[in-house]
Amino acid sequence: MSLLEVSDLRTQFYTEEGVVRAVDGLSYQIERGEKFGVVGESGAGKSVASLSLMRLIDDPGRVADGSIRFYEEEALDTFEADFPDRTVDVEALRQQHDLVDLVDRLLEKGASPSAIADDDRFAPDADARTIVRDADLDMRDIVDKRYCVDLGIVDEDECIVHDGDERYIEITRADGEPLRRLRGNHIAMIFQDPQTALNPVYTIGEQISEAIRTHMDLDDDAVRERTVDMLDRVGIPDPEDRYNNYPHEFSGGMQQRAVIAIALSCDPDLIIADEPTTALDVTIEAQILDLLDGLSTETGTAIQLITHDLGVVAGVCDRVAVMYAGKPVEIAPVEDLYYEPKHPYTVGLMGSIPRIGDGREELDTIPGTMPDLVEVPPGCSFHPRCPYAEKACTEKEPPLVDTDTGEIADPDDHDAHAAACLEYTGDLEQGLDYEVVIDEGLETGAGSDTAGTEEHP
Repeated sequence: MSLLEVSDLRTQFYTEEGVVRAVDGLSYQIERGEKFGVVGESGAGKSVASLSLMRLIDDPGRVADGSIRFYEEEALDTFEADFPDRTVDVEALRQQHDLVDLVDRLLEKGASPSAIADDDRFAPDADARTIVRDADLDMRDIVDKRYCVDLGIVDEDECIVHDGDERYIEITRADGEPLRRLRGNHIAMIFQDPQTALNPVYTIGEQISEAIRTHMDLDDDAVRERTVDMLDRVGIPDPEDRYNNYPHEFSGGMQQRAVIAIALSCDPDLIIADEPTTALDVTIEAQILDLLDGLSTETGTAIQLITHDLGVVAGVCDRVAVMYAGKPVEIAPVEDLYYEPKHPYTVGLMGSIPRIGDGREELDTIPGTMPDLVEVPPGCSFHPRCPYAEKACTEKEPPLVDTDTGEIADPDDHDAHAAACLEYTGDLEQGLDYEVVIDEGLETGAGSDTAGTEEHP
């Protein structure tokens, strides 16, 4: 298993205007030590997705469906020893329950065949036996979604899952002490705004020490020593003296470094960095990104980097997911994405990157705005802004498919290039008409070769 596996994540906010589908069917995996980018415009669902991983969604929002699986050997050993009553034995459930009967009960409760099978090709009137057979459904598919709780076969707080030789922590069902153990100790977060992430009435040193004291068995002297060492590792000058400074005595860049120090203080397995360079000048931005990249290489910590800046992704990440209107529209290794973008939205983002010396008087833009997530357009949600949209795009929602085969994308294939566009399912008549121009003489903020795009709508 990968370190983190997100499957069909759906996070919704229940407002007076309607249900806001902020994250709508997001799936991806992150390997140990991998740097994974999530990009898109403001309102695409990037930050909500990251907060969902940390179970930090407040009312009126909640994770409505999907699975967030975390696998780390040491964490699982500790959790099983400390929380034996929070374990689910999938093999035992297979022996105790008939899968067709469970699916039939879900249909009676109003679940749609396509949602149960996680496949839009199932007819609304499909029966339970057909769904189980044609979707090759297994008990794990029920356990990994909210259905297991809805059916009463798993308790809400049973978050440690055993299935033969596989075991993992289901974060969507973790709460109380298990969730506190995960946060900070195994999964840490760098929040977007350090001025709101730091408490103004506590010293920087005390705020870092609090995380260490909570998760590590160290005495007061050792806690202080580790805190000073963390300040030094993130590049804070005179860390011994700076320990007693308050946040207002730090510059914006130093505040962000302090937030990073908090995230790194307990040697987490995964860091979720939510636009960590927003509002910083480009010099400090480069220093922060170099710091994250170096620390990941040095410690083997995986990083999920949320940003709207494709230049940042180019300089840091191994793979990247592009989000639009709460959905993933393209997932690929970073070089494949830059040199061969497959989705028109990604092409638009690439075309809007400023490049030194390209001679343009104005930057290219994507016409229109992000849709209202209460009333997302039918079919492909990007079609009102897409220069290649056809009638089929207004009627059929494109699945995320492998662009080489047209088959539903396999999350386990980390080398695949996947996109959610009808071009790759054979439903477009005119096709996509753009070309990628590689110019090694131009540079972006990432300091790398540039993949530009030219559109011919």
